[in-house]
Amino acid sequence: MQSTSTVDDPISQLAAKLKAAYDLRVSDLSQSINLTLELLNQFIEGGHHHLTATAKNRLGLFYLIQGEFETSQKYSEEALDFFESNDDVQGIADAKYNIGGVYYRSDKYHQGLLMLSESLRGYHELNDHYNQARTHKSIGTIYEYFNDQDKAVDSYEKSIKAAQVIGELGLESNALNPLSAIYFSQGKHDLAMQTIERSIELKNKTGDIRGLAFALYGRGKLFIKLGQGKKAIEDLEEAIRIMEMAGDKLGLGMAYNKLGVAHMELNELPQAKKYFDQVVWLTETAKIAFNRFKVYYNLYLLAKKMNEPEKALGFLEKHLVHKEAVINQESYNVIKSYDAVNRIHALEHETKVEKEKNLIIESKNDELDSFFYRVSHDLKGPIASLQGLNNLIKLDIKDADSLRYFEMYNTQINRMHNIVMSLIDLTQMKHLGDSKGKIDFALLVDECIASYSYFENFKSITFIKEIDLHLNYYSEWAIINTIMQNLIENAIKYSGDEKPFVKVSVQQNGSFIQIEVEDNGHGIDEVHQAKIFDMFYRASERAKGSGLGLYILKRAVERLNGIIKLKSKLHEGSTFSISLPA
Repeated sequence: MQSTSTVDDPISQLAAKLKAAYDLRVSDLSQSINLTLELLNQFIEGGHHHLTATAKNRLGLFYLIQGEFETSQKYSEEALDFFESNDDVQGIADAKYNIGGVYYRSDKYHQGLLMLSESLRGYHELNDHYNQARTHKSIGTIYEYFNDQDKAVDSYEKSIKAAQVIGELGLESNALNPLSAIYFSQGKHDLAMQTIERSIELKNKTGDIRGLAFALYGRGKLFIKLGQGKKAIEDLEEAIRIMEMAGDKLGLGMAYNKLGVAHMELNELPQAKKYFDQVVWLTETAKIAFNRFKVYYNLYLLAKKMNEPEKALGFLEKHLVHKEAVINQESYNVIKSYDAVNRIHALEHETKVEKEKNLIIESKNDELDSFFYRVSHDLKGPIASLQGLNNLIKLDIKDADSLRYFEMYNTQINRMHNIVMSLIDLTQMKHLGDSKGKIDFALLVDECIASYSYFENFKSITFIKEIDLHLNYYSEWAIINTIMQNLIENAIKYSGDEKPFVKVSVQQNGSFIQIEVEDNGHGIDEVHQAKIFDMFYRASERAKGSGLGLYILKRAVERLNGIIKLKSKLHEGSTFSISLPA
């Protein structure tokens, strides 16, 4: 049986043709448009809705490059409608990139910034470095128009970084062009020239003819600033030749404007006027707002040189009017919004990373709990055997010294037993089901006190109980039992030598149940109080117990979203206070 390759699939073949038409744009944009239009008709006739929308998105980009903004916006908005109805993040981001490009190249400058920021969010979600690079480059251009060089450089560097991740030399060079101009304005002339030469090198390497035109345009700008007008004109004329062939009206306007500046710097004023007029015509027909206000400023400078003050004032007024239309308060507000979006995106990323870390930690904690539980249960048997062996030794051995040594051994075995049982309690507590019942504190306290009647000092202790018998409190009995047992055991264990007492109080306090256990025993030195709830912490070598009791107590209180506090003074006693939500 012969397998069918995906290349033989008609849909795959059509998609491959669409991609080939897209790839052709760097060398022959007109042919790329013609092929895509032919494919669009096939997609519509064949009912291939997704391919139809994708083709419209591509046409939106191509017409954007050509400066036919109305056509670009029409195709892109039709594509956007389809992709939004199908929750296609890639398609939505691509369409918004095109529409944002239309807006920021025309009078709706601030809307373009919004669209580009939304597009960038989509590309981040998709981890699409190719389109992140394109969009960051456009955002950098916007910051440049607002004379915010720091943010412009940051955007261009982000564009370069995204391009380098995927090895896209063409996209890298696109961001190098404007970076070179910023470096020059910062006085880094050698770095600026190295940067633009690197861009030209990459464009030649990748065969991106249209991109090469913009790189030559960038070097031409540097030559003007270096006072090398003749070299600038050579680069700009070559750039214009390529842009005319590609039908790139935006690029033509930019290049004609700089060509006029080059001739003006060489005092070739009629030639300068010819190119500036060409820019005005292009900006009026294509509605390229930022080219418009820039060329009017150059016409103002030219009129001053030609000693035509009235014309100069007229051009200056037009420059200010058109610049204000582009760079207005709404645009500044949108830039602030974009900065906020960037910060939010960074925070979301940090939160996601922290969440992933917490999940890993939680998983490791679960593994550790499981390990504790298994090991503790495995140790219970051998320890019980050792305890039983000690009882047999007492029957068979009568030598006083031997018995004293075995009693020391038995003390350590009992301590080990207490640690193991505490670890079991700790791991069991975490996995207890959320089964709530009414808590009878009077009965529970009595049972807890009675369970420690075997302690040596038990009979000397006076127990004081102040328990509200009308409490209507529901909670997890096992957790409350753990809390009460640990509080009472601790108070008995460290009770005083003279008239020892343990006072247990359980009362309603507003929306909380207040539990207090007070003793007049040894107390806890202030230097140790901050650490007593740590696992295995013991204030001194003479301290009794495993060092887990208060840690388990704190974990139990936290499980019920409660708060635990300690008041203690050395040699005077301690009071543990616990507040639990009622």
